[in-house]
Amino acid sequence: MRVFKNSYLAYLLMYMCYYLSWALFSSLISVYLLDLGYKASQVSAVVSTSFIASMLSQPLIGWLNDRMGIKKVTWLLLFLTIPGALLMIATQNLLLITLAYSWVLLLVNGSIPVMEKIATSSPFTYGKIRIWGTIGFALGSQFAGLIYERIAPYAVFLAFIISMLLTLLGIWGTEVDEDVHLAKTPQLSAPDSTRKALFHNQTYLFYLFIAMLFSGVTNAGHTYIPAMLEASGFTVQRVSSIVALAVLFETPLTLFSYKFMDQLSSSRLFKLTTLFVMLQFMIYALELGPMSKVIVTLLGKHTTGMLFIMLNMKIVSSLVDKRYLITALSLVQVFRSLGSILTQSVVGQIIDRWSYSAMCWFLAMVALIVYGLLHKISLPDGRNQNLFSKS
Repeated sequence: MRVFKNSYLAYLLMYMCYYLSWALFSSLISVYLLDLGYKASQVSAVVSTSFIASMLSQPLIGWLNDRMGIKKVTWLLLFLTIPGALLMIATQNLLLITLAYSWVLLLVNGSIPVMEKIATSSPFTYGKIRIWGTIGFALGSQFAGLIYERIAPYAVFLAFIISMLLTLLGIWGTEVDEDVHLAKTPQLSAPDSTRKALFHNQTYLFYLFIAMLFSGVTNAGHTYIPAMLEASGFTVQRVSSIVALAVLFETPLTLFSYKFMDQLSSSRLFKLTTLFVMLQFMIYALELGPMSKVIVTLLGKHTTGMLFIMLNMKIVSSLVDKRYLITALSLVQVFRSLGSILTQSVVGQIIDRWSYSAMCWFLAMVALIVYGLLHKISLPDGRNQNLFSKS
């Protein structure tokens, strides 16, 4: 066990199985509920409730991490997902399913900032750790379908429990120096100090608004791009394959993040990413043919999201004191969830009244607004942190 402690295998297990668990639990929830006989509106209500639960719980989870230590809190949060998965297996009641699904996702989503922080503070380069998250999510998406069709729908949640137990083993094997520091920091004993550190930081508050708009665009894309591809003539199976392959296109970005994330300024990286998102939705909107949509989906659907995950860590860690980092990252997650809820409600109305093309023009316009706002905010350079390039 001493060899396992702080080994590459521990980080690999933690990251791959965390994202594997996430994909297993959430990727087929709409199919599962529809097969139980529930309506699409009821499915939307379940998913929206989980977003709201995640949004409301993020500040508390972030504060607990800063107060008690990220490893201890994260291990406990992920362990508590298991009762929720067991309830998903045991019930077909919509109210209980809503409670269980929201419970599990608020705990999983609440751990995202910590997972990114652990990857940047490990003894290994960020890319060598984060790449296993990409692989895990792609595998989870595929395994969920295979288990659902060839074994039984409830078996997906059993697989989630097994994968989560392996995640807990991986977390146990990691060593996070910040835990001791954070737990003993006297300033964190009062929530007032956290509020002052974050809410008196005007640049950070402006960044929260920009992150909300940007995430609203990308998350709306993640939700509706598969349906748009299906409406363009692709079968459901073909769409699933395209989306799974798009996940793997993150791999070069994560693996070689040390070659560009610490070399380019945060502002330049964010502007380039936003321009790429805008171009992506403009190509969708122009209706240049099914293959153009496939190519743009492969190149942009998940790569832009991955770029923002890395950018967010880089920007926030340079904007706030290290003692409040997890709380600050959690608050970004709150605004990202809020942006997703607001944007998806708008684009849903656009699709019902007009078309997917109109939706894409709207999202491209919001991306253009984000690009304009990025010229108004003074972001720290961020190149001196070396978050992604340590050996």
